[in-house]
Amino acid sequence: MISINDASKTVVSIVRLTSRAAVHSGATFMQIQSEPSQFALKPLPMATNGHKLILAAAGFQAHAFKAMVRFQIETLSFLKHRCEQDVKLVDDLVAGNEFNDAFDVLSNFFQNATSDYAIEAGKVASIGSKLASETARRIRREAETTIEDMAASTAA
Repeated sequence: MISINDASKTVVSIVRLTSRAAVHSGATFMQIQSEPSQFALKPLPMATNGHKLILAAAGFQAHAFKAMVRFQIETLSFLKHRCEQDVKLVDDLVAGNEFNDAFDVLSNFFQNATSDYAIEAGKVASIGSKLASETARRIRREAETTIEDMAASTAA
């Protein structure tokens, strides 16, 4: 397998040999004066920033992983609280002696559960919007950096 550097060295060698042959044979139609730097293969501007693209993709995956873990932490925390409330409901039902007490316990439980679920939905929506804005900010910053790097490498 020939690397890019080997290929460019081969091209330069062929051009040198051709120019020497043209000079030695007395050819007047064209005498090639070449420098090796003229034939060096230059990478495309996108190829020079390939490592940054890979790092940006890895950063995005890490950000997505952190978001997923945040959602799991919040969900498990909520489930822990709700399970504790379920145990408390059973304790309160067993402790009550009359039907009216059980009805009050159940209505209190459902009222608190409804409130807890509404609060939790608000928290999840807040986490989701915060993560979406962080992701958009991160992608915008990476795009600006990539564009600046491409402009600098193109100008150079």
